[in-house]
Amino acid sequence: MYPALRLTWQFWKNRKAPRLGTFDIHRSSHICWPWDLDVWFELNNGRTLTFFDLGRSVLFHRMGTTRTMMHNGWGAAVAGASVRYRRRVKMFQRVEMQSRLLGWDDRFLYVLQSMWRKGDCTSQALIRSAVTNASGIVAPARVAAATGVDPQSPPLPGWVSAWITAEAERPWPPVD
Repeated sequence: MYPALRLTWQFWKNRKAPRLGTFDIHRSSHICWPWDLDVWFELNNGRTLTFFDLGRSVLFHRMGTTRTMMHNGWGAAVAGASVRYRRRVKMFQRVEMQSRLLGWDDRFLYVLQSMWRKGDCTSQALIRSAVTNASGIVAPARVAAATGVDPQSPPLPGWVSAWITAEAERPWPPVD
């Protein structure tokens, strides 16, 4: 089950937080509970992605994007992810998550997220996200303009551009 209570808690906790600028960092705190563990008694890799979902949801809410999306009947979908897992998170440990929008291209938004424990990065994810409507993908420039942001994205970091290029070469549908 998706952690609806955690999502509700994050929204409630940030209800009075100031609005974020387009490229500001949203910081959130999360605890690894027993139901977040894998068979090795550490934070499950899938649950890590769910934690990142929570951070992105509040990030876009604090940026004002969620209101614009709801007003236009738009949704959101993760269209790709690249994750590095580097340090274990054990039961009852607290992590700080950092989430920020890096920029966009003609189809997708790119969000960088990381989890930190006592100054040490435990994991990092590059998320490619799409804003969608009944017709498909809504151009990020259109989303930016609708939220009052310059529709021109700043340049994406070179490593993100290289990842985009590599993903474009990956066959779809998959081949054996």
